[in-house]
Amino acid sequence: MRCVAPNLHSVRPCCQLPRSGRGAVRVVNVLCTAMASDTAAAAVDTTLNPRVASLKPSKTMALTDLATRLKEEGQDIIGLAAGEPDFDTPAPIIEAGVEALRLGYTRYTPNTGTSALRKAICAKLSSENGVKYDPDQVVVSNGAKQCIWQALLAVCSPDDEVIIPAPFWVSYPEMARLAGASPVIVSSSPEEGFKLTPEALQAALTPRSRLLILCTPSNPTGAVYTREELEALAQVVAGHPRLLVLSDEIYEYIVYSPAKHYSFATLPGMYDRTLTVNGFSKAYAMTGWRLGYLAAPRHFAKAAAVIQSQSTSGASSIAQHAAVTALGMGPQGGPLVQEMIRAFEERRDYVTQRLQQMPGVRLAAPQGAFYVMPEVSAFVGPGVEAKGWGPVPDVDALCRYLVEVGNVALVPGDAFGAPTCIRISYAASLDTLAKALDRVAAALAPDNFAGI
Repeated sequence: MRCVAPNLHSVRPCCQLPRSGRGAVRVVNVLCTAMASDTAAAAVDTTLNPRVASLKPSKTMALTDLATRLKEEGQDIIGLAAGEPDFDTPAPIIEAGVEALRLGYTRYTPNTGTSALRKAICAKLSSENGVKYDPDQVVVSNGAKQCIWQALLAVCSPDDEVIIPAPFWVSYPEMARLAGASPVIVSSSPEEGFKLTPEALQAALTPRSRLLILCTPSNPTGAVYTREELEALAQVVAGHPRLLVLSDEIYEYIVYSPAKHYSFATLPGMYDRTLTVNGFSKAYAMTGWRLGYLAAPRHFAKAAAVIQSQSTSGASSIAQHAAVTALGMGPQGGPLVQEMIRAFEERRDYVTQRLQQMPGVRLAAPQGAFYVMPEVSAFVGPGVEAKGWGPVPDVDALCRYLVEVGNVALVPGDAFGAPTCIRISYAASLDTLAKALDRVAAALAPDNFAGI
């Protein structure tokens, strides 16, 4: 850009400008720089990609960040919003990570994962899930979240529809939009166990339907589909040639008897249609290690691998080495993982009992994962007000009330497609849960509300 020096005699600053010499040159240079900077700033086009501009921020992360900020300000906030185990990673896995560092496993791995890990994943899927894959059908990524995103990007075209049963994990609809597809939300009720029915699935399908996302055990409800329920859904899927299924099985080990986990790919006729996502974060308490995997028919796995090769490339070499040890700890994660799951079940029982005792709260006991999703419509709506706090028109306001008055951070259900519910993670100690639920019970006492 050409800079034209201003007429110094027309400038009227608060002090006298030099009329000639080096002082005048310096002034000219300063003024030219300022003018160029202003012009450049004005010329910046801040337009975002429309797909990115349409994305909604994660309310789970927003509530977690709010709780963190309030804690930093000195408030005694209990956070039950984040979806991660409160346990440490089991010691054998940690030792394997340290071993990887000491042995020099610190370089790039193959894009889709080390051969040792992909073979171990195949062995696990065969022995525990009853579904057979070859190593070239497995893509190891930086967390199951990346696997889901790459699967959506690999199979969805613009204007395709992604069927998402509600309540859903917050990122499913946004990932679909980012991939250029349209999320189609299919609601379910507490009376239906928060599960998709064959009739509801059939009613939602159109010629544009490309992908059905199923999460069992479910985040955010803890619902677990029976084999009979999955078979009924598979029969509907079989009638639509374009329809694929993304089976999110990240919580598969966290299931409470008599419920059992079944992989969708094992159902008759579903192997060639199913993209299975799993990982190490939840069952092995490895959230920070960032490691997940996709197992799929070869052409879909190859497409996901190409996407990964042009974005992040391979996952952490250290995490992959440790994951081989994790898979070698025994069926269903072995004794150390089963000990964590028994603790989750004890917490599930306690939280369910406490919530069911609260007037105005409705809840069916979840069968898996580490969440509960109570129905709290009695405390929200037009004319409802928390005394001394203000109107509570919806669950967003209710969660703000609970964190500001009750000092407990929860997640509003509308983030999950359940606008009359809240999500509570019980991945915390029993002492912490007892303290948090005491606060919730006190805050939700009917005497604290008007208009309910």
